[in-house]
Amino acid sequence: MKRLLMVAGLVACLGLPAQAEVLRSEREDFRVRVLSEGLVHPWALAFLPDGRMLVSERPGRLRLLAADGRLDPRPVAGVPAVAASGQGGLLDVVLHPDFAANGWIYLSYAAAGEGGVGTEVVRGRWVSDAAGHRLEDLRVIYRQRPKSSGGQHFGSRLVFDRDGFLHISQRDRGTMARAQQLDDLAGKQVRLHDDGRVPADNPWRGVAGAHPEIFSVGHRNIQGAALHPVSGALWTHEHGPQGGDEINIVRKGRNYGWPVITYGVNYVIGTKIGVGTHREGLEQPLYQWTPSIAPSGMAFYVGERFPAWRGNLFVGALKYQMLVRLELDGERVVHEERLLSGREGRIRDVRQGPDGLIYLLTDAPDGKLLRLEPTR
Repeated sequence: MKRLLMVAGLVACLGLPAQAEVLRSEREDFRVRVLSEGLVHPWALAFLPDGRMLVSERPGRLRLLAADGRLDPRPVAGVPAVAASGQGGLLDVVLHPDFAANGWIYLSYAAAGEGGVGTEVVRGRWVSDAAGHRLEDLRVIYRQRPKSSGGQHFGSRLVFDRDGFLHISQRDRGTMARAQQLDDLAGKQVRLHDDGRVPADNPWRGVAGAHPEIFSVGHRNIQGAALHPVSGALWTHEHGPQGGDEINIVRKGRNYGWPVITYGVNYVIGTKIGVGTHREGLEQPLYQWTPSIAPSGMAFYVGERFPAWRGNLFVGALKYQMLVRLELDGERVVHEERLLSGREGRIRDVRQGPDGLIYLLTDAPDGKLLRLEPTR
């Protein structure tokens, strides 16, 4: 005991990190390491090929972190002005699939313009040299139309599919009916070429009055998106109202029902929304949470560091401050486990790193970058 106390005292005196507590899940034991603190409402995480990381902060800053989590005090220059109000601000950040050759980085964000505020996507070329870190050659490749007032439901997650198309999630901006209107981009999943051009086979291209960018309709509030590691299908999750958070596979030309069908109800008064939970021609979710967990961030785990978790889907949750682990059988969720409940704060983003570990961002004025590590 005396020796243990001496070692503990030496660790404290030298400022060495204490060994994190071992946490036990049903299939893996792990520790949570805090890599970085002091992030202001971090929203999304992306890994650069050299091991460094980019983190978007909702107030409008893009931050660069070393592989060990050390935060560069200088924000990345060249980020466009954002409308940082309510749920709006700087949102997702992703690298082009051929980033090593072209250096393109994509940002989604809320932007002000004619008629109010709406989701936009910009592409910029990454430059990191002795003068600093910046985005150059910026070009807005997508603007949600029409813009509108209000500070809620902007989205937005960005995912490149295996054919190189860019998928952009849109929220309904707080007005339910917009999700079903083809002359309105709110409440839609959008698919574009990497430079913003509309693909020739988008399902509503050529339909009178419809926006050709639309890939699917009837979405309320998508905050997580990831490609299935085997099928390549785009899986998403979205917030329901009071209940009815959903996981869906987003397919071309499908209607996901909001607000005609939902497993949720109106806030406070608890009354039914639409016609109920089913209607012919409208998609059913693969999985739903009632009561709501407020999902945000999503990643399939395919690494080697947690072998018993391979093939599982991980979803962050703002409510209950937890990480949800889902076991799958094809396109069915067969088991759910809830991890970290109430321990680390609101989980905003979930990513698997190139090292095979799981990284999390917590949504707070003093947000953190966390890493889940195996105990062996």
